[in-house]
Amino acid sequence: MLGDQEDQNSPFFEEIIKKTKTGITFPKNLREELFSEETDVYFKLIVPREKNKIILEIIPDDQIAKLSESLKKKKQTSTKRTQVKQGVPKKSVGISPTWGEYFIYDFKAKEKVKPILESAFYKFAETPINLEDAMGRVKYALISFLSPTKTENAKLYFAIEKFLIDVIDKFDLPNLLDWVFDKIIKNIDSKFLYEQALLALVETSLKYRRWEKAELYIFYVLKNIDNYSKSEIYNVMNSFKMLVKSVKWTERTDKIDVLLKEKLMEYADMDIDYQIQIIEFLEDLNYIELAYSLAKKVQVNIPPDSIKIEDIRKIVRRLHKTPIAENKPQSSIDFDLEDEE
Repeated sequence: MLGDQEDQNSPFFEEIIKKTKTGITFPKNLREELFSEETDVYFKLIVPREKNKIILEIIPDDQIAKLSESLKKKKQTSTKRTQVKQGVPKKSVGISPTWGEYFIYDFKAKEKVKPILESAFYKFAETPINLEDAMGRVKYALISFLSPTKTENAKLYFAIEKFLIDVIDKFDLPNLLDWVFDKIIKNIDSKFLYEQALLALVETSLKYRRWEKAELYIFYVLKNIDNYSKSEIYNVMNSFKMLVKSVKWTERTDKIDVLLKEKLMEYADMDIDYQIQIIEFLEDLNYIELAYSLAKKVQVNIPPDSIKIEDIRKIVRRLHKTPIAENKPQSSIDFDLEDEE
């Protein structure tokens, strides 16, 4: 008798299953036992407040419409109450993703990544912000669409970095700088895109006066420049040009000035065209005394019949009239080079 009672009280089916990334799947033998492939089956899904179980009740065909309408009305009533009581998490008015800034370089997974970033953007825009949810979506976009191709991955990382830079600017979240540097920049396996991504961090960190971070990012930009071979001097000059453009109009620390001055001067002993570029970079950064000293040195050493003689004379005259800023004592640069000569 006891055995018969235990059989009557035991469930029809028991098994341990695992939730995967795609969801929860009914075991095949249970599907075959309960459902016909020819017939649609509807369930009522219930999760109690304790959130310790998921209940699926099979709904008879003649009750589907009635139950569906009842639940719809119940949800509408609940939503209205929540809005009155707590207020609806709102999107920042007039703020939307700037797709053209993110997807500068096309890649295969672009259209799959875009809706995920869009949903993350509006999570960042909510008040109050659910940072964990928003960043979870960003992480999903990073992990889910990596490919065996380094170039594709570099473009993906760069697009998401540009997205997060925009998020930092629009929602005042400079604390994300560290995450971007650690999780994105270091994984970009493209010399060019790595440098572009660093420059974006430089601009943002300077904007928010995060000086130590700006110094670190500039250090890595300069290190990347040094990794170019001698035959790639055009790339070196272009990198300097982009770096100067990123920092010329911003407030800088003494350490940043020293880094820039010393690195530019390391490339001052080249042919005349590149020397003129270095002088102009120094001038753009308002290192007038150093630019003038270098220009005078070039002028002294240039052959009298050089076609660049008049160009360098114009630069010297211009710098001579330009107001000179106070020297920074922390620098190891010799600002008295011209006097010694």
